[in-house]
Amino acid sequence: MILTAGIDVGSSAVKSVLVRHGDEGVEILGRRMDRLRHRDPADVAREGWNALLAATGTRAEDVGYIATTGEGERVEFRTGHFYGMTAHARGGAFLVPGAAAVLDVGALHCRAIVVDAGGRVQRYRMTSQCASGSGQFIENIGRYLGVALEEVGSLSLESDAPEKCSSICAVLAETDVINMVSRGIKTANILKGIHLSMAGRFVKLLEAADAEGLVALSGGLAADVGLTAALGEEARRSGTRLEFVSHPDAVYAGAIGSALWAKYRLDKLARLVPASAAGG
Repeated sequence: MILTAGIDVGSSAVKSVLVRHGDEGVEILGRRMDRLRHRDPADVAREGWNALLAATGTRAEDVGYIATTGEGERVEFRTGHFYGMTAHARGGAFLVPGAAAVLDVGALHCRAIVVDAGGRVQRYRMTSQCASGSGQFIENIGRYLGVALEEVGSLSLESDAPEKCSSICAVLAETDVINMVSRGIKTANILKGIHLSMAGRFVKLLEAADAEGLVALSGGLAADVGLTAALGEEARRSGTRLEFVSHPDAVYAGAIGSALWAKYRLDKLARLVPASAAGG
């Protein structure tokens, strides 16, 4: 049995997972998410890691490899680091077997990643950081509308006449929302319109990456049921052969992918050590 860990340091939260690799496969022993809330990410990662060890009854010395992703270079106790796209691709493909692509919707951007059967990146397309298709944008709009981020998705599903934003610029889109409120547009219709606007851009992003088939969602907005529904609607409207699936652990996909790549790196190191000894 081998234990590895993945720590995904994002722009708004740190996600940590502990994974056990055994003869019967891979098991996620524990998972934890800690919001940054203007705190030092390195401190949050350390506190979260210690809490995860305590919750799972694990000793730090028993963990064979601690892999970080995102802004994880700041985590001083890491063993190694993996690029975010690589980690999310592997984690998304693991959570949704058979996925041909991963749509990573984070706080600042969205990535459409085409993967192979092993979760390796084949092609990708990415939004610009200023685009209004991000978790931070949704959080800002929800705050303005007086809706908690956790309630945005379910409220969006109550829409009966969605009102789309006309701009892809986050600043101008927020102005659109202010105008909608002044016109008396219902909150549910505003949120559904935003979801449809975002989903339309995400579907085009996947099309640009030549993605088709099963798409695993990852990142902070993967839990937004309103966005998942809007993605399905936009895919059907455009005639694109895409099916979207969000696993309950989708928000941890980056951390999970890091932990899985950690096992790969451990195995590679184990093969190199005997070879080195034999050569000596």
